[in-house]
Amino acid sequence: MKSPIFYAIPAFIILVLLEAYYGYRKKKNYYRLNDTVSNFAMGIGSQISGALSKGLIFGLYIYIHNHFALLTLPRTWWAFALCLVLFDFLFYWAHRLSHEINFFWGAHVAHHQSEEYNLSVALRQSWIHNLIAFFIFLPLPILGFDPLTFGIAAGVDTLYQFWIHTRAIGKMHPLIEYIFNTPSHHRVHHAVNPKYIDKNHAGVFIIWDRLFGTFRVEDDAEEITYGITTQFKSWNPVWANVHYYVEMGEKMKQMKWTDRLRMITARPGWLPEYLGGFQPVKEVDKEVYTKYDADTSALFRVYGTVQFIITLAGSIVYLDHFASITTFYKWFFASILTVSILIIGGIFERKKWTVWAEVIRLMLVLAALNSYYYYWYNHWLTIVEIVSAAAFAVFMVWFVISVSRHTEEEGRLA
Repeated sequence: MKSPIFYAIPAFIILVLLEAYYGYRKKKNYYRLNDTVSNFAMGIGSQISGALSKGLIFGLYIYIHNHFALLTLPRTWWAFALCLVLFDFLFYWAHRLSHEINFFWGAHVAHHQSEEYNLSVALRQSWIHNLIAFFIFLPLPILGFDPLTFGIAAGVDTLYQFWIHTRAIGKMHPLIEYIFNTPSHHRVHHAVNPKYIDKNHAGVFIIWDRLFGTFRVEDDAEEITYGITTQFKSWNPVWANVHYYVEMGEKMKQMKWTDRLRMITARPGWLPEYLGGFQPVKEVDKEVYTKYDADTSALFRVYGTVQFIITLAGSIVYLDHFASITTFYKWFFASILTVSILIIGGIFERKKWTVWAEVIRLMLVLAALNSYYYYWYNHWLTIVEIVSAAAFAVFMVWFVISVSRHTEEEGRLA
């Protein structure tokens, strides 16, 4: 069974385009191309990693449900409603711990790196967080909620959180604001302004934050700054998922062994006293603050965008056929798609290594597509060979010209 998120992908794309158009008409800069591509790339990687790990996660859920369930709950509307409420309660704690413990924050930080706040940010998800935090939801199979009920509840909770990632909707009716998580509440959660740090962790029901002391109302008089406290200056999706752990490792090299162990469970910002003690979040200096924007030539931007659209389409096809392809091709195509979004991020960052990496990637995609059709769809092979070879030639020439033009532009500016 495919994830509910998979079926919602077309709606996500349409709503992102509508919000971007609305922002354009209202002359509000909700979107930047490189940031949006980065958010979608993170979403692609998250869906791929989710597809590859789904068997492990649901296998564990099924095993616990079959062997340790205390109750046998029916598949009724009230069981689903109860499961949704309990799932959201556990989500609150999983989310809160992901902000209060270094080990979990290292996985969750990827979601907060964007310095914009729009619907595409909802798609910017960690590739490893579900594997790390899934144990928090294990009370649900023990209580007797079957895997299907759990899966639908998890899907509904996740889908709900998509629409709250927007600046286009202001505060809503007070009753809605009191009970439910809204765009206003979630803007607070994504802010780096010190008074907003680690607030509003709810998924659907903001009442959890009100009950457990982590609620903060949005101040209309103060402009929110989005992102993380130390700017993530990269469009690299792989680095986005591991950079915090690498930075933790560098800090731990300077610590005593006991403090290294404490660092794993400490709150983000904690350091031992001999390294300066806890580092509080500082106010953003609006006079010097600028959003990260490693821009490149127009031809490069268009090329990177076209490759991203093709990769996005390829990832949708991959997820749609995931159950029917062999294990080898599951991992083979997952690797190619991951390498693709990595290189596209490098193109938007003007990385020199992309010059040879993109050529290799194009050859890999050509070989992968043709080998797959050779073994499994032989009657389409000739058409695929002709179309893919033509596309390969066009993209190769286009990329070489883009590199040449970009080099010329840099030479003129030097």
